[in-house]
Amino acid sequence: MSFRSRFKDNLFLTCLMLIASSITGCNSGQELKSQVSIDGAAVGFPVSLAVAEEYGRVKPNAKVSVASSGTGGGISKFCAGDIDIVGASRTIKDEEIKKCSSKKIEFVELPIALDGIAVITNRENNFAKCLTIKELSKIWGAKSDGKILTWNQVNPKFPNQKLKLYAPASDTGTFDYMTQAVTGKAKNGRTDYTPSHNQNLLVQGVSGDASALGYVGISYYIQNQDKLNLVAVESPTGKCEKPVPVDNVIKNIYTPLSRPLFIYVSKKSLDNKPAVKEFVDFYLENSWKWVDSVGYVALPDEAYVKVKRKFATGETGTKFKKAKPGEPITNFI
Repeated sequence: MSFRSRFKDNLFLTCLMLIASSITGCNSGQELKSQVSIDGAAVGFPVSLAVAEEYGRVKPNAKVSVASSGTGGGISKFCAGDIDIVGASRTIKDEEIKKCSSKKIEFVELPIALDGIAVITNRENNFAKCLTIKELSKIWGAKSDGKILTWNQVNPKFPNQKLKLYAPASDTGTFDYMTQAVTGKAKNGRTDYTPSHNQNLLVQGVSGDASALGYVGISYYIQNQDKLNLVAVESPTGKCEKPVPVDNVIKNIYTPLSRPLFIYVSKKSLDNKPAVKEFVDFYLENSWKWVDSVGYVALPDEAYVKVKRKFATGETGTKFKKAKPGEPITNFI
């Protein structure tokens, strides 16, 4: 075979390889554009999972991945540009906004449901029927670390019985919201408690320990109410209120331990991946169908209208930074 023939053959083979590589690259790029990724809070995760499963039935070719690594972990991935949507059980923090800005990640903030933090005790507990915010602060505040160790230290009317505490890990949105609500400062919490990212493990801990107290998202209490006592919390008006029935959350009666749950959507993903916009449109139109069944509380009708309008306009940033625990959600959309 002559040099010219070999050169032609090699050139033809090289061209074929370049074309194949180009096609693969295009297909890979198109595949990435059709994928939607969600990560974030354990609280709210069942809603996103239910919506994604239904979306997959409606659009069989859709590729939606849903994970739960906690609010803080999810926002960290979101601000790095690794995911399209993050679920959050609290408002995004200033330092997280700065991190997103450094990567040029803008976001659309969308409330998707309401939740009440349920304060729980073991079924054998017959004395902690209602706790004040001051008592909750004494139990969970950072100053109580290693000091408030028995029930009678919380209230002298309670028995001199060991106090065993179970709660979400300190990097979760639920921990942040609870400490903000009862101490006035997020993360101002004690460290000598049994933490977990899995709230089912917290339920197991409290239900198996007669001296235990803990707090979880309302859905975890509802799923396990035969194993637990639900403790009332004294409202600003002096009444002892519980998050069940859930109307107490909707009507803002259970304060200050009611909160909105969010999804934050990357503006970059919305601009570059049509699949993300299609999925979020579906999410906002249909998520209410599963909110109640998985143990959360649907937004008021007025709030749903405002959320859809906000998404349609593409308004970025947060309006919830100034919201105080228990304030009506419609004031900040």
